[in-house]
Amino acid sequence: MANNNYSSSDMKKDVKDAARETAEDVKAGASKLARDAKDAWNEATDNTTVDKVKQGAADMAQAAREKGEEYVQTAREKGAEYAEYAKEEADRLYRAGERKAQEVAQYAGDYYDEMSDMVRRKPAQALGIAAGVGFLVGLILARR
Repeated sequence: MANNNYSSSDMKKDVKDAARETAEDVKAGASKLARDAKDAWNEATDNTTVDKVKQGAADMAQAAREKGEEYVQTAREKGAEYAEYAKEEADRLYRAGERKAQEVAQYAGDYYDEMSDMVRRKPAQALGIAAGVGFLVGLILARR
């Protein structure tokens, strides 16, 4: 037979010791887990991390603002170039229009002088042509 020195009170004491050790291990594990969670939280919400994120956002906003200003400046320069080109083209067209108007005025003056001479040389023929043209214009207008 085996030695029966191990009594029920020894067993009770061993179970209590094991339970106490297990409780202490669980308590230590829970404390470590809480500390690790707290450290992780502090690291995540650390002012330097937040400041870094804020600084990064501010840098991105500044870069976007600078790029926008660059685009605005480029647009202004292109707009000024196109405005200058349009002004030059308008001036060129205006001068061409003036030349054409002078040519038409000269042509009308020459034609008027020629018609006046013809009417003085042949007044009856000019009166007949004028009456015929007037009659045709009257017929055309009467049909409307």
